Amino acid sequence: MGSFYDNSIIPAELRRNYDVYDRVNQLGIDLGSFADNVSSLKGRNICGAIFHESGLVYLSGVGKGDYQMSDDPERVAHGQQAGQACADQHIRTLHWAISCGGEGGDLNDLLYTVKALGMVVSTDVDFNSGPSVVNGYTYRWQSVFGGGTGDFAQDGLDAGGYAGVHARSAIGGFTGRFSQEPEIIVAIPPDLARAIITNRGWIFPLIPTVHDKVVASQK
Repeated sequence: MGSFYDNSIIPAELRRNYDVYDRVNQLGIDLGSFADNVSSLKGRNICGAIFHESGLVYLSGVGKGDYQMSDDPERVAHGQQAGQACADQHIRTLHWAISCGGEGGDLNDLLYTVKALGMVVSTDVDFNSGPSVVNGYTYRWQSVFGGGTGDFAQDGLDAGGYAGVHARSAIGGFTGRFSQEPEIIVAIPPDLARAIITNRGWIFPLIPTVHDKVVASQK
């Protein structure tokens, strides 16, 4: 683990015992390159991540899937795959949002997950499968950060830890050109959050002047 995580208040019995990037690689999650993921906020009206000095990080703005949801099992499965794709994108965003400025943090510094909200697109008033659809997101998140429903759990237990387990709301009834749009809030060490904000601000993608500074530091 990184020094920020090692110095955190997480008690010994709740600490992760594995490198998050090992799971990322085993699951085939592509984190992409610096050039493709560290961009400028110029011309954009929303961002992908916000850091708070308390250590909370807010991730949103990702909708995936091709169809509105219904209780048909094939549609639900499609929505679950969309949720997994959303989780992969949030993990990629979080990686670059934490690490791009060289403050010394990365995904291993996620302390725990706070809250997820899954908004499922369905105009069917009898739709009851919203939680099942959002499970695609939750299960993927737990596969990476730890939890009893992830790919590395056995008999409902994850020997690696439970930092991916979160409070959650899963709500159907929205309109849109996708299947679901999730949001998630995670916690990183406050010292790391303050280092990031002090060096390059609280917002990702980066404001143009900060983006130029961060890109120059890579050369």
